Amino acid sequence: MHEMSLAESIRGIVEETAQGQGAQRVKTIVLAIGELASVEVEALRFCLDVVLRDSLADGAAIKIEPVAGAGWCPACDRSVPLVQRYDPCPHCDGYQLRPTGGTEMRVKEIEVE
Repeated sequence: MHEMSLAESIRGIVEETAQGQGAQRVKTIVLAIGELASVEVEALRFCLDVVLRDSLADGAAIKIEPVAGAGWCPACDRSVPLVQRYDPCPHCDGYQLRPTGGTEMRVKEIEVE
């Protein structure tokens, strides 16, 4: 389960940022997670509950903002929505789509006090 290592990385980013701002506590963490990022959101939430205990972010609200998947079809020479990797192009039914969006995961915002 790679969500645990993702959660540990998020904790590091959040703590470093909060400490750099002289924060006492982290109230909210906003994550942008792409539909094609291969992240199981509920598993990540569980892992975050575990790794954030006894940290500046213990009890922080976790908000997830989904990022839509997108791909480039070289056969059609156009950008298309992409719900899952390896889906066919909705225009030509070709399977050469290259993901161009929705593959990322990042800490988008941290609210501190």
